[in-house]
Amino acid sequence: MTRVAIVGAAGIQGAQVAGRLEGRLDYELALVETGAGEERLRERGLRPVALADAARGATAVILAVPDGAIKSVAAEVAPALDAGCLLVVLDAAAPFAAELSPRADVPVFVAHPCHPSVFTTHLTADGKRDFAGGVVPQDVVCCLASGDESAYAAGERLARDMFSPVDRAFRVTLEQFVLLEPTLSETTAATLLEVIKEAMDEAVARGVPADVARAFLYGHIGIELAIIFGELQAPFSVSADYAIETARPRLVNPDWAAVFEPAKVREVAEAIADGALPSVRRHGVRA
Repeated sequence: MTRVAIVGAAGIQGAQVAGRLEGRLDYELALVETGAGEERLRERGLRPVALADAARGATAVILAVPDGAIKSVAAEVAPALDAGCLLVVLDAAAPFAAELSPRADVPVFVAHPCHPSVFTTHLTADGKRDFAGGVVPQDVVCCLASGDESAYAAGERLARDMFSPVDRAFRVTLEQFVLLEPTLSETTAATLLEVIKEAMDEAVARGVPADVARAFLYGHIGIELAIIFGELQAPFSVSADYAIETARPRLVNPDWAAVFEPAKVREVAEAIADGALPSVRRHGVRA
């Protein structure tokens, strides 16, 4: 049996991971929380375990904590782990910015879901939409950040179960991982999507009914994504190509690709790992 400790088990990521592993006969879970998180676990009928007790005898310890806390939590837990225990983190910024395990016999493994593709059907059997994964199959990206190569297979097996159902598991280097997140998915894609949302709001402010603007944009985003990413073998109209050509210099800084330069990637990763906070929460509040 695989004994897995989940640190931050009452948070969004921790609860999702625990939910996928709970009830499986091949896993014994130890759920770690502090403060209000302990009460949230008890409200779900679960028993919180102290970190030292959870780490003792664990096959893997999953740090489902905010990026800015990973370094400090890893420094606390790594010395107490048995040789060969996997130290698992769910984002690449912290292991890229700093060594999480000074011990050669405690490998560090990074796993993050791709989430269901925009080109797949997100409806579940009961008609709900699955954006994050867990019902609709998704892919997962894995990396052995440090440790013996023999640890990779165990890490991938755990990642497939943590984010099940999983279609494909991709292996990347740590340097490639931080280009995926935050650089590609957040620094670039999320920022540009935020601008698209603001553009929709601008159309509404100028008189377009909100439900019309949303319906029109949602449909056009789908077909435009399919054309641009080659999922649909069809051209844009001549007028669309003209609109893109004339608007791009006004909407996009010609030097935008500088966010992928190694120095900038490291700067952002180190800031995230050190707990950098935005000036304001832009899209909701997480637990």
